[in-house]
Amino acid sequence: MNEILNETLGLYSSTVPSNFSLLSPAFANSTTTLQLPHSVALDKAINIVTIIILFITMVSLGCTMEIPKIKAYMMKPREVLLAVLTQYGIMPLTAFLMAKVFQLSPLEAVTVLICGCSPGGNLSNILAWAFQGDMNLSIVMTTCSTALALGMMPLLLYLYCKGIPDIQNAVPFMGIFIALLMTLLPCAIGIAINHRFPRFSHIITKMGMGILLVSAVIIAILIGMTIGSEIMLIMTPPLIATASLMPLTGYVLGYLLSTAFRFSGPCRRTVSMETGCQNIQLCATILKVAFPPETIGPLYLFPLLYNFFQAGEPLLFAVLLRCHQKFSVPVEAVKPEEKHEYLSVDRQEETGP
Repeated sequence: MNEILNETLGLYSSTVPSNFSLLSPAFANSTTTLQLPHSVALDKAINIVTIIILFITMVSLGCTMEIPKIKAYMMKPREVLLAVLTQYGIMPLTAFLMAKVFQLSPLEAVTVLICGCSPGGNLSNILAWAFQGDMNLSIVMTTCSTALALGMMPLLLYLYCKGIPDIQNAVPFMGIFIALLMTLLPCAIGIAINHRFPRFSHIITKMGMGILLVSAVIIAILIGMTIGSEIMLIMTPPLIATASLMPLTGYVLGYLLSTAFRFSGPCRRTVSMETGCQNIQLCATILKVAFPPETIGPLYLFPLLYNFFQAGEPLLFAVLLRCHQKFSVPVEAVKPEEKHEYLSVDRQEETGP
C-alpha cells in the first residue's frame, strides 16, 4: 500500500527520491510533524462559537432573500449551472496546474488538490453580500454545489489523486450533509422573517454582519495565539503563491465567463465568488481522515492559509468598491444641476441685463 501511495504521489513531482516514503520514520520524525499545543477544550470552544456565529450570519443573509426570485432561478438555472461547472471544472484543474507549476512536493500537491476539489462554502454567500451580489442566486448556488459534492468530490478525488488507496472514501459525507443543513435551515428562518416581518430584515442583516466582523477578529487572534507557530511552518513561497493564486484565478475566471454569457452585474459578482471559494472545513476533514498526523504534518493547516487569501483578497476589493461608491459623485446627481444652470443662463440672455 505504501508503495502504491508513493508511486501515485510521484505523478505530481519529478524530483521525488526513489526511497521516499510518507510513512517512513525519517519523514515522521522530521520538522514537519504536527504537534499542536492548544487544548482540546479550546478547540471545541472555537468550533462551537464558529457554528453559532455562522448560523446567525446565514439567518441575517436569509433576510435579504425573496421567494419569487429563488423560484425564478430554480426554473431557469442558467446562472446556477455555470457556477457549478466553474466550481467543479476550474478549481480542481487550477489546483493541479498550480502543483505542477510551483513543483510542489508530493504531499503538498495532494493537499492542494483536495482543497481544489472541495465545493463552495458559506463564505461565498458572505462575500456575495459584501460585493452587493444577488443573495438569492448565491444561496441557490451554494446549496446546489454542496449537494452535488456528495458525488463530485469522490469522483474528482479519484481522478486527480488516482492511485492513492481509497482516497475517495475519505470524503466526509456527514460533513457535507451538515454543511447543507447549515445553509438551508438558517436561510429558511431568514426568508420567513423577511416574508412576515420585512421591516426587521434590514436591522437583522446589519446586526448579523456586525457580529460576524467582531467575532472573526477575535477568532483570528485566538487561532494566531494557539497555532501561529505551526502555520509558519507551511509559509513557504510555493505554498503561499498557490494559496493566493488559486482563489484569485477562480474569482477572475468566474467573472469573465459570466460576463461572456452576458449576466447582470450582481450575477457576475455572485458567480465569481462562488467559483473561487472552497469549503475549507470539508478539506480539513478529508486531510484528517485520509492521513495520520505524523504523515500530514503542518499541511493539515493549509486550508487556514488558503482561507486567509480566499477571504482577504475579495474583501479588499469589496472595501475599495464601497469606498468608490461612497465618495464618487453619481452622474445622475450632477446632470439636473447642470441643466438648471444652463436654463438660467439662457433666460438671462433672453431677458437681457
